[in-house]
Amino acid sequence: MQYGVVCKGIFKSYGAGATYLPVLKNVDLKVETGQLLMLEGPSGCGKTTFISIVAGILKPDQGTCSVYGTELGTLSPEELCAFRARNIGFVFQSYNLLPTLTCRENVAIPLFLASVPREEALQRSGDLLGKMGLQDHLDKYPISLSGGQQQRVAIARAMIHGPKLIVCDEPTSALDGAMGQSIMTLLKEMVLESDRTLIVVTHDTRVLKFADKIARMNDGVITEIISGEKKHA
Repeated sequence: MQYGVVCKGIFKSYGAGATYLPVLKNVDLKVETGQLLMLEGPSGCGKTTFISIVAGILKPDQGTCSVYGTELGTLSPEELCAFRARNIGFVFQSYNLLPTLTCRENVAIPLFLASVPREEALQRSGDLLGKMGLQDHLDKYPISLSGGQQQRVAIARAMIHGPKLIVCDEPTSALDGAMGQSIMTLLKEMVLESDRTLIVVTHDTRVLKFADKIARMNDGVITEIISGEKKHA
């Protein structure tokens, strides 16, 4: 059995003294390659902090996190940046699109960073945006798009370079039911076809059927991991 993500003994807190706030408390998690794991739990329980550690955006206070055999804590800042650019796609809940770039250019950013020729990068980003129903918005700027459209652009940017690990924070929160199903189908197909790993934080019960496993988090710990077959139990 191969694992795309292995986290052991993850602790994370913020502040000190009177403002000290423990957020993650000894979190362990393994996610197999080719698997879509959904992480659910109440707001404030530590989900976003945890996936930010998995994606190498935050460092844990204690514990280790390995992505496809590479322990993130052993990498220098420069090595971590390069590793993330090659291997990790992250969908932020707030989208984090660059306002001065068009949709097509925003999506192509990971390809630009990988030194893909500009014309090829823009062609590939346009093709992917077309699959997501945004073919009429390629050269528009994020400010002119709805929240749901911006979310699809952010998802496309996370997928465009074919990363081994894709981490999504509420990827369907601004989408209607049909578009949410379509996006999750596209993400699931990408994972299964290429033996990648996908972790999705969600409150959207409509998309739980796509999960291979569901991890439930509460108060900074993972309380339960169930298989997808039991998701409606």
